[in-house]
Amino acid sequence: MDVFTRAKSHISAGRRVSNPFRLVLICLPLIILGFASTNVAFSHLEHLPHYNGGFSGVGKYYIFQGMEPDYPRPGEPAGIVFSIQDNKGNDMTNIVTMVEIYDEKSGDRIAVFPWTKHDVGDFRLYYTFPRVGNYILVVSVVDDSPASENRIGLASPARSTLLDSSDCDCERGLMNISVTNNFGTIYYGSIFAGIFMGIAVLGMVLAFMFLKRRKTIMSANIKDKQVLKYCILFLAMASGFVHIAVFPGHASLRIEYSIFLFAAGAAQFAYGIVYVLISLNESKISNDMSAVRSRYKKTAVLNMFGLIGSSVLLGLYLYSVILPPPLSPNNIAEQVEVAGVLAKSTEAILVGGMVYLMIWERRRFRSEVIRYQQQSRSQV
Repeated sequence: MDVFTRAKSHISAGRRVSNPFRLVLICLPLIILGFASTNVAFSHLEHLPHYNGGFSGVGKYYIFQGMEPDYPRPGEPAGIVFSIQDNKGNDMTNIVTMVEIYDEKSGDRIAVFPWTKHDVGDFRLYYTFPRVGNYILVVSVVDDSPASENRIGLASPARSTLLDSSDCDCERGLMNISVTNNFGTIYYGSIFAGIFMGIAVLGMVLAFMFLKRRKTIMSANIKDKQVLKYCILFLAMASGFVHIAVFPGHASLRIEYSIFLFAAGAAQFAYGIVYVLISLNESKISNDMSAVRSRYKKTAVLNMFGLIGSSVLLGLYLYSVILPPPLSPNNIAEQVEVAGVLAKSTEAILVGGMVYLMIWERRRFRSEVIRYQQQSRSQV
């Protein structure tokens, strides 16, 4: 078989690689519709609390609670945020609540917010915790009725058994709150230090590899676009970092949003690293046609994966800021935020870079086929 014919058949095989991606694109809407058919209660808080947040299912109510800030300090005002819903994630309406705060150590009730009527189940209260320690929130809920109207503005007496509801004919739930001086600073400092140290180490390793290969790259007969490939690595990792940074704020709307954003961020991290690792393992120019085919196949599949993934993320973002996104609990479009614009700007540049590299890789493959063909003829 002629060398050029074999190479042409390989290019056709490379085109068929995209068939699995077409199948994924066809199945993706069906998966989204499957998720949309489920009804699960999720908090309507501004962000998903990972600390000092609670959930309590009592009777027909689902009570979600969070703190603003997440790490309250003694002597500083703090917001206690509540979202009371039914089992389908809808806000309860016309409910009457009472909120009590107990000191966990002494068991004394130190504050009480009397029975209050709320038009919707999302509301917040403000309190200044007096000292470092653990506290217990007791939330009492009852539907609005002529009987409950009579208790508005009043407070039930303190109890030793906190969930005892014999005196109010209501539902009660418990949440815990921890008040510290420096735990939040230590937690966030440790997280960001770990992230930036990992990025710094990766950057130093990649810089060392790049400088070590620089002479080889510059002496190659075909420029290897290594600088552009490193740029794609950092653009992909930057987009992934933004997605991972914002995913907790979306979990309060639907947990699927948080899972999707975290998975997208992890995939972008993996894509950037794998792309550079494959590039580093490439030979500058190979006289083995099978090696040329293998390299072209790997880069074509990887480029197609990154192009489709980034394009889907861009399309979903544009859709979500224009129209209500799938599974939206409030049926309104997302707000345009700085983090979203930053992530999508890097992804738009990433898409342009990948398209350019795909065209360049195809041309390089053809030129290497022609070179190999000429070498074969000269040897005959």
